[in-house]
Amino acid sequence: MAKRFGGKFSPDAQGSGTAAPVARAPGATSNLLFVPAIILLFTSLNDGPQTLVLALIGAAVLTLAAWLLREGLKAEAAYHARKVARRPAMPRKMLASALTGLGAAIAAYTGDSGLIGSCLYGIAALGLHVAAFGIDPLTDKRMEGVDMRQQDRVARVVNEAESYLDVMQSQIAAINDRKLERRVADFRTVAEKMIRTVEEDPRDLTGARKFLGVYLMGARDATVKFVDLYARNNDADARESYAALLDDLEDNFASKTDKMLLDDRSDMDIEINVLRDRLQREGVSLNNKGS
Repeated sequence: MAKRFGGKFSPDAQGSGTAAPVARAPGATSNLLFVPAIILLFTSLNDGPQTLVLALIGAAVLTLAAWLLREGLKAEAAYHARKVARRPAMPRKMLASALTGLGAAIAAYTGDSGLIGSCLYGIAALGLHVAAFGIDPLTDKRMEGVDMRQQDRVARVVNEAESYLDVMQSQIAAINDRKLERRVADFRTVAEKMIRTVEEDPRDLTGARKFLGVYLMGARDATVKFVDLYARNNDADARESYAALLDDLEDNFASKTDKMLLDDRSDMDIEINVLRDRLQREGVSLNNKGS
């Protein structure tokens, strides 16, 4: 008997309209952590060369910590948005906490805190950073009833597909064409619907792998070439051809995803019919709901 692993037709779904969670980008709070490095640098300009060098090192450490935190928050948001996901390969948030502590200790040492006082400031900053932003996910996200190798394949294909989509969006953003940016964003929405469908039922990976791998790789390469050409001469024909490519990709991805969902519904109907026949053979009547 076919086995449904999850998704809109699974028993734990909240309804056919349930949407997959959306990864949220890190907010302004993390970006504020770039400010202390600037303050440290400017307040040390008139304190002599030794203090200035220490301040430069401290500012560099704090800047790196703020950048790692922002990237760690992005990775965590993507992790929570997926049903199947690997833990981040690099614990960016924890590294950011450690570097924030080190940067704060260096900043304190440029003042009059002394070695012990600077270390205490650093420990306090590390602890507050962890309390404010937490730590990175430490375990892989897996689905019950699906073997680990299949889930690893899904996670690998999904990561690859989303990296292609990221490149497409960043490349198009560079030419400042709002209409094309919206078109790429619309295509990404359609492609991510297929990604979410595969995550909900890894059996769909076989049919979707060419779309999420070969086709998206081709779309990424076409985007890079188009941006390079359009940035040099604003070729209107190239722009029209690229827009047509996006239309074709969106139609094909949407059609394939709809077929995948239809096949899932067919599998569910088969499961229900098989279960109903088995219950009737066992003498259980499905008509008397109150019995």
